[in-house]
Amino acid sequence: MTAPYGFVNSAPSPESYHWIIELYGADNLENCEAIAHAMKTAASKAGATVLDCKLHHFGENQGVTGVALLAESHISIHTWPEFRYAAIDVFMCGSTNPKASADHLKEFFNAEDAVIQIIPRGRNLDMSAPDALGL
Repeated sequence: MTAPYGFVNSAPSPESYHWIIELYGADNLENCEAIAHAMKTAASKAGATVLDCKLHHFGENQGVTGVALLAESHISIHTWPEFRYAAIDVFMCGSTNPKASADHLKEFFNAEDAVIQIIPRGRNLDMSAPDALGL
């Protein structure tokens, strides 16, 4: 990977970055259509391709859970409007910019605070192994 902590993923390999995002003091946590649109826009801003997006609303004054399935991995969300809290995962590989997704989602949910952990994935793979090269 050429970029630290997934700001831009550049290698077409299993190497990727998993962004774990916690939003506090968040709004817009119950509307499935709006959240789906925000997730699709977040993927687009990152340069990712949305394959499908499914969300479920648990009922009045309750949260939403959902996932945007990407060609480059996924974006998932779980919301708790009663706590003004959202837990979001952005996992992307390839030529994507997960930071653009995180920034868009933080803005969409109007979060007062965000705690973000960035976990590199697949960094210890032996890319010279015959199976990795398709030999």
